[in-house]
Amino acid sequence: MPVALRARIVFPVDRPPIENGVVTFDGDRILAVGSTDTGIKPVDLGNVALLPGLVNAHTHLEFSHLRQPLGQPGIGIVDWIRLIIAERARGDKERTNPITLGQQETLAAGVTMVGDIVTNPAATSAASIDTTCFHEVIGFSRARAESSLNSLVERLQAAAAVSNTASSFAPVQGISPHAPYTVSPLLLRPLVTLAHRNNMPVAMHLAESREELQFLRNGDGPFKDLLEERSMWDAEAVPPGSTPHDYLRTLADAPWALVIHGNYLDEDELDFLGTHRDRMSLVYCPRTHAYFDHSPYPLATARKLGVRVALGTDSRASNPDLDLFAEMRHVSRAHQGIDPHETLRMGTLAGAEALGREAAVGSITPGKLANLVALPLGDAPHGSPDEMLAALLATNRAPTSVWLHGRAIGHDDPSPHL
Repeated sequence: MPVALRARIVFPVDRPPIENGVVTFDGDRILAVGSTDTGIKPVDLGNVALLPGLVNAHTHLEFSHLRQPLGQPGIGIVDWIRLIIAERARGDKERTNPITLGQQETLAAGVTMVGDIVTNPAATSAASIDTTCFHEVIGFSRARAESSLNSLVERLQAAAAVSNTASSFAPVQGISPHAPYTVSPLLLRPLVTLAHRNNMPVAMHLAESREELQFLRNGDGPFKDLLEERSMWDAEAVPPGSTPHDYLRTLADAPWALVIHGNYLDEDELDFLGTHRDRMSLVYCPRTHAYFDHSPYPLATARKLGVRVALGTDSRASNPDLDLFAEMRHVSRAHQGIDPHETLRMGTLAGAEALGREAAVGSITPGKLANLVALPLGDAPHGSPDEMLAALLATNRAPTSVWLHGRAIGHDDPSPHL
């Protein structure tokens, strides 16, 4: 039976905002969006803004049990990675499935689609929201390239068997070559070829830290020390004088490539992403970027060069929560002058495009999934849509309602730290 919702303002994202807008959906699909009734008496949501369900383009839900980030603000990236390794090895973890916790917290925050990096193949069958599961691959030494590739193929085959079961949330499968210090160029090329052959997205952490750039350029520094500690070092795996640009050229052959973080991409590398925006996106994780006290993010340069920028929360290992609205609000504070509509697009349609899912989600558009979120406007000015959206991005109000595939979802905050 069709349902119509009326809100003080609707932000479809792919078209201008609609004051006193009505969104009509039937089952899991949107039927109509406009300012007039469609013959169905609308449910009046009151003084709220109705937005598309948000898209978190990069997260690691496996760490959703953590009550606070690992380490302290400003920690060095390699020291933090050591904490990640120790956390994964812990035998006394809480019994509650962190993936389930993360999905619950994510949904309560108005996020209805995620790009999740997975290390446990069983996680690919646990989706209760729209998910792209990027299977993490690690294999730095040349000797490990073939076995790492074969292991991935087995994981993808197992995931495909699970995804063939009837489910509204059968995950889309993707590949995540972890980073240049864990995946050699010798392994990256066949991973991208596999993704191309199977029409899969690829997500890779790249240009995340100064230490990574040093490692690529000189083959030394903290990352070399870490690889030697873990008996993974191969002196010939990465050619001397390498740069993130070398990896971007390979990633450009994937159907969709998500460059995660990109904190230290230079102007030529950002220009390459802008030139290849039909299949390449940059994923900015604002509060994680701040946690590590990185240099200012090159968002202005990326925008100038036409780069598609999506947003991610990374994980609770580097972030206090999985709230993508908080990431959008951080963007508004940290990057003065950015158009609030562009910030909203980063957290919705740009994320869907980055994942190759824009035909189904990311905007309030007839034919797309009825993934919606209502935010209270409170005392937001009765001014222009721009003023109302800017006011939303300046507050910390939580969603009052979320619809996933047309189904209303409850909103008790499941965050483990409460």
